[in-house]
Amino acid sequence: MRLVTYLKQGKEQLAFYYNGRLYDTNEANLQLPNNMAAMLNDWERLSHAGHMAYEAIKAGTTGMEGTDYNRAHILAPVPRPTSCRDGYAFRQHVAAARRNRKVDMIAEFDQYPIFYFTNHNAIQGPGDIPCMPDHFRKLDFELEAAVVLGKKGRNIKAEEADKYIAGYMIMNDMSARTLQMEEMLLNLGPAKGKDFSTVIGPMMVTPDEIEHLRIPPKPNHTGNNYNLKMTCRVNGVQVSQGNMGDMDWTFAEIIERCAYGADVLPGDVIGSGTVGTGCFLELNGTGLLNDPNYKVQWLQPGDVVEMEIDELGLLSNTIIAEKTDWSILSLKKK
Repeated sequence: MRLVTYLKQGKEQLAFYYNGRLYDTNEANLQLPNNMAAMLNDWERLSHAGHMAYEAIKAGTTGMEGTDYNRAHILAPVPRPTSCRDGYAFRQHVAAARRNRKVDMIAEFDQYPIFYFTNHNAIQGPGDIPCMPDHFRKLDFELEAAVVLGKKGRNIKAEEADKYIAGYMIMNDMSARTLQMEEMLLNLGPAKGKDFSTVIGPMMVTPDEIEHLRIPPKPNHTGNNYNLKMTCRVNGVQVSQGNMGDMDWTFAEIIERCAYGADVLPGDVIGSGTVGTGCFLELNGTGLLNDPNYKVQWLQPGDVVEMEIDELGLLSNTIIAEKTDWSILSLKKK
């Protein structure tokens, strides 16, 4: 199934996406809810009914006309996650970023996966990303994949963790690098550098839709991995390319750590962390390392950021400047 949340008569509406059209879940099957939160809270039961309705839509037997996807106001597929964590799964990104700063690779990266909590109230889907003046001091994208969980669990072993994944999405972990670097001098964070926007979407894709692209995990790792090309374009120019198959730590292993001594819940969103080449911070650092005259790039007002992952769709956002000159960076004690 491919599930989309869109705005219908001012309210959130959950729909199946098929062949460029949206089909409301509760119209396709009266057993199904009209919102993602209710769907995920009873995922094991409702996903079966959902798959049957989705197959009927594909077969053209429902009589539903549907809504043109390109004319709809698309929201985040999971508009209000119960929580949002972000992992650190791609060794290539971590190694390149540390090499560019001329520091050694962290040995602990290969020992265990890590994550941080970001602002689940700042989740958004396609569309405008309003940014404050301080955000534009090294404003960055991060090209990632994400999963959303479909059942509650605790102390989950990696070998069982893929069963908790309801679906996959694209994630853009927006980053204000100056704010991020300022606060992390105190060995805490990231917080203000990350809490203004995390973008997911445009749809949630269930694991069966990408099963044909499943590949083995990296040696000595556990869990599903997928051969899915990942790209990012800024103003139509490709700036990043990678593959979900390059994840060193799998989502299953990250979930195992998330659930150790803690409940994970339906609606929890977990990001992969940045793919190699997946942000300007890394790209600028590599460029300057090879050429001192390299022209660095950061996101500017009006920029259009397009992220695409095979089978997961295309996520497009436009950077917008808030009409204010207020700066939190200026509020420092002397």
